[in-house]
Amino acid sequence: MNNENIYNLCKIHTNLDEDDICKIQQMSLCVKNLAVIANADIFIDCPTRDADEAIVVAQAKSSCRPSLYKNSVVGELALRNNEPAVLRTLDIGIASKDLKAVTQEHINVRQTVSPIDNKGKIIGVLIVEKDITEKINKNKHMQMMEQGYEQLANTLVSLTENENNIAYHLDEAVIIFDEEGVVRFNNPIADFLYKKLGYKDKLLGMDYDNLALDDTNFMEVMSAPKSNECEVHLGKLYYNVKRIILTGKNSKLVTMIRDITMMKDKEKELILKSVAIKEIHHRVKNNLQTIASLLRLQARRSDNQQTKDALNESMNRILSMAATHELLSKEGLDEVSIQEVITNIRNNAVRYFNVTDKNIEVNVIGDNFKVSSDKATSIALIVNELLQNSMQYAFINKPCGNIDLIIETSKIYSTIVVVDNGTGFDINNVRKNSLGLSIVNSLVQDKLDGNINIASNSEGTKVVFDFKN
Repeated sequence: MNNENIYNLCKIHTNLDEDDICKIQQMSLCVKNLAVIANADIFIDCPTRDADEAIVVAQAKSSCRPSLYKNSVVGELALRNNEPAVLRTLDIGIASKDLKAVTQEHINVRQTVSPIDNKGKIIGVLIVEKDITEKINKNKHMQMMEQGYEQLANTLVSLTENENNIAYHLDEAVIIFDEEGVVRFNNPIADFLYKKLGYKDKLLGMDYDNLALDDTNFMEVMSAPKSNECEVHLGKLYYNVKRIILTGKNSKLVTMIRDITMMKDKEKELILKSVAIKEIHHRVKNNLQTIASLLRLQARRSDNQQTKDALNESMNRILSMAATHELLSKEGLDEVSIQEVITNIRNNAVRYFNVTDKNIEVNVIGDNFKVSSDKATSIALIVNELLQNSMQYAFINKPCGNIDLIIETSKIYSTIVVVDNGTGFDINNVRKNSLGLSIVNSLVQDKLDGNINIASNSEGTKVVFDFKN
């Protein structure tokens, strides 16, 4: 890092004094090696005279992975709206972990931010930044660790000699063992982690074999590859353990441990929620199908054709909802594919309302995206009603025809079009108290917060309704 550049930036943009700037310059000497250890982009930001802005004074990129940045951002501002973790830590002096941010190059990232203090005064922050979508498999991770091996070894050995120990800013436990497997250095996170596991003594001077979280011993670890990584489960706690073998004279092994219990608990919670949602939708589907079966029995027993038609229409509405809940029970989440919903409605309508002496083709075309269960149920009922009307009335005087169900999406509203090439009808003569039309209008306006338009002539009918994404 260029100390003169850091000095000039601090003098121009901050209220830091000479002693504060000297401390920032000392910290900047460590960021390049820390970028290798954390396998991330590292920054030092300092507070400006504007409470909602910080200035980037130092930046380092890992040599083991591509940087998220095309250019240097030293000298650029970090804004509160884009990087809340940075300004939060500057404001209150407490570390911020894994908070979302937007970089100066408009990339979404996760930031872990630690305060830098000088005699009780917060003079800057150290930022560890990773891609929010980053997923690295173990083999790739180990390869990157091997690539930065020599640099990493030298850095970790120097940690114990550095007055401004950079390891104190990591959110992982760091323990360094000598050639005998005895602890020669550990950071405060390591002490805290082992206290949670019931250890009473300080870690310094303890043997590796007494600190191993799995069934390995020091000799086994030293005969293994230069670096390895594993996941350890102890009671209700989960840890990610990385071991790095060093080539230095005094230090032989570094263990880095991250507590991933919260992440594992969230994974379990999501799995349980998914199972519960599946079960709920499955039961709703079964109940709806039972109701539809009762209506079918009632329709068969009735001698009145009008009653039979009304019961069959109600049965089809219920089955359209049941089909949506069946899809949701398979997904396990509270959302479903819009094309799958409409395709199911199409299949049910063709099964129950297609006239045997006519050739009516129903097509589902257009975009596909996810919608919530509430929206899916409303859309299913609307499309079912419109499709049912077309199949029953649009082709009375025609031997064949087409019905297209078109799905179109945009940033704010999405649109569904039901269009047929039937004989059409006079919109002004439609009964205002028609149950089907009442259902459609009510669902579009009240449930979907959208609008509906109907156009019809001798060449066919087109119904368009939209809803918020």
